[in-house]
Amino acid sequence: MKLPIIKHITSFIEENDQDYILETIETLEALTEVPSLKDEELDVIGELISNLYGAIEVDKMVKNGTPKKEALNVFMKRVLGSIDT
Repeated sequence: MKLPIIKHITSFIEENDQDYILETIETLEALTEVPSLKDEELDVIGELISNLYGAIEVDKMVKNGTPKKEALNVFMKRVLGSIDT
């Protein structure tokens, strides 16, 4: 996951609507079923999906009253903590 991408997508959600992101995730997930995709292409799609889900989580924290910068930091600490275990 890349913090700058998550931050950018979170801003997009604030300016538009979370539904765009959810529909994008559905589209990308459907693309993963294409049998001719190479592993590298699947990795890129997976990374995009992860960043989109990350932005949704950050947006939820912001809507619950957490300042955006703090929400981004809390989310990334949680992600890094799950990788370490």
